Amino acid sequence: MVPLLQTLKNAAFCTGDTVISYSLMEFSFTVFYGHLDVSCFYRSGLPKVAPLYLNCLCFSCPPSWIRAKTVDSRNSSTVTEFILVGFEQSSPSTQALLFTLFLVLYSLAMAMNGLIIFITWTDPRLNSPMYFFLGHLSFLDVCFITTTIPQMLVHLVVRSHTVSFTSCLTQMYLVFGVGVAECILLAFMAYDRYVAICHSLNYAQIMSRQVCVSLVGTSWIFGMVNGILLDYMTFRGPFCKDNHIENFFCEAPIVISLSCGDQQFSLLVIFADAIVVLLSPMVLIVTSYARILASILSRASSSGRGKTFSTCASHLTVVTFFYISAMFSYMNPRSTHGPDKDKPFSLLYTIITPMCNPIIYSFRNKEMKGAMRRALGRTSLAQAESV
Repeated sequence: MVPLLQTLKNAAFCTGDTVISYSLMEFSFTVFYGHLDVSCFYRSGLPKVAPLYLNCLCFSCPPSWIRAKTVDSRNSSTVTEFILVGFEQSSPSTQALLFTLFLVLYSLAMAMNGLIIFITWTDPRLNSPMYFFLGHLSFLDVCFITTTIPQMLVHLVVRSHTVSFTSCLTQMYLVFGVGVAECILLAFMAYDRYVAICHSLNYAQIMSRQVCVSLVGTSWIFGMVNGILLDYMTFRGPFCKDNHIENFFCEAPIVISLSCGDQQFSLLVIFADAIVVLLSPMVLIVTSYARILASILSRASSSGRGKTFSTCASHLTVVTFFYISAMFSYMNPRSTHGPDKDKPFSLLYTIITPMCNPIIYSFRNKEMKGAMRRALGRTSLAQAESV
């Protein structure tokens, strides 16, 4: 690089038939997709010229590969923080209403999921694989909702919506890691229900404790590793454009649109990853419930069929909300996106689904209701004894 720099200091720049020569120049070199990109910074006293295409003997690469361009260092900048636009354009009264609404939803989701975690991990009667998975699903929901909603609540009451580059990267990693782990865990839960209903005689052998632990561990490991990949694809390029994120948290497609690098490749990788972590689990879930319905219809009574239809429909409704909203965010072309479309879908899978999961999967279950009554009874008894 040093010999090339010395050669270029007195090089002649050829533009057609006219030769323009400067002897006092400083050059910076970057390799961009295999092409040599030469950026010229002119010292004081020398005129700035239009981009010149190098056509000199000192280069061995084709002239079409070499591009010289003038860059004004005063206009170049690097993004070190982002501004989450969120709901800042709403009126103060609307922001107050949204704060109250989201605070209530967040509190309900935390309370219900926390209760399920406590019950499934302490009640010895709930030792089946289904409740083992439910406990971990609630734990994932608590982690998932905590990565985005508290920050949004703070931004609804303060003027500064700035987040550091590191905070944005960390938040996106947690959203990716926990979200992908939940996608995979939901598929494993559907498979567990399929085995329990369609292969009930071999259920204990197929879904042993070791298998259940392995499945939960697989969902966590895949989610965390996948989060590293997607975080890298999002932040691999430089950020020198607008730093306003038109959402209430750092969502990958929006952040990528602010990058100065190759956006299309990053979006393509995220799209391919979404096929694996969204479409594949959803296909497994739909297939499992379809076989469950087929099995029940062939042998159950009319009352049993109605109960099964109700349970399967409620499960599929929540799963559909979660997967479809995530697919819209990560599998749709960016041209179809916009703040008015992104925020509702983001709210759907970041707060509505984590709040609905306990209601759909647990509170309609007789065993869970009994466990809750026992837990509340023990709490009341302990309080009475303390008094």
